Amino acid sequence: MRNVPALPAAVECEDVEARLTTTAGATAGDIMTAPVITVAPDTSVGDVAETLRRYRISGVPVVDAAGTVLGLVSEYDLLAKTGVVAGDVMVTALITVSSETAIADVRHLLVERRIRRVPVLDAGRLVGIVSRSDVIALMATEWVCGVCGEPVRSEHRPEMCPKCHAAGEQFRLQEQVPGD
Repeated sequence: MRNVPALPAAVECEDVEARLTTTAGATAGDIMTAPVITVAPDTSVGDVAETLRRYRISGVPVVDAAGTVLGLVSEYDLLAKTGVVAGDVMVTALITVSSETAIADVRHLLVERRIRRVPVLDAGRLVGIVSRSDVIALMATEWVCGVCGEPVRSEHRPEMCPKCHAAGEQFRLQEQVPGD
């Protein structure tokens, strides 16, 4: 086991925001998980629990036969609410984003609303889901321009360096060490 340096007691929100705004225009569509694991409103709570366990996820959207999002069931809902099927325990007041929503805005929603995931909808259809861990993964992935050394945080290689305008193929992936 490796020793990881201790992190400061508090991280300034501006520092986190700065890290997320250097993502070269990254959006929810760039980091979302798709396709999304879903359940129907008549899925038993036991089957919902099994779905969460099997896929190692902490929440699942509830959709109707047409694919319209009706709600979301989380581990908390299964533990705190009484019901027989997903429709009985799901949360229906959902906060959603589009695939074009900026990562900084997604982060703001996750933090300020104290939620763990946001469904991604385009034209009212579920196209993905962004969790806290998706945003953290983005923060931990950095591309470095081989021409000028400019770092850019993004899951995907930038098309062009924002500083020297070098082509995307000049970037190399530099994974961040935990604690750095």
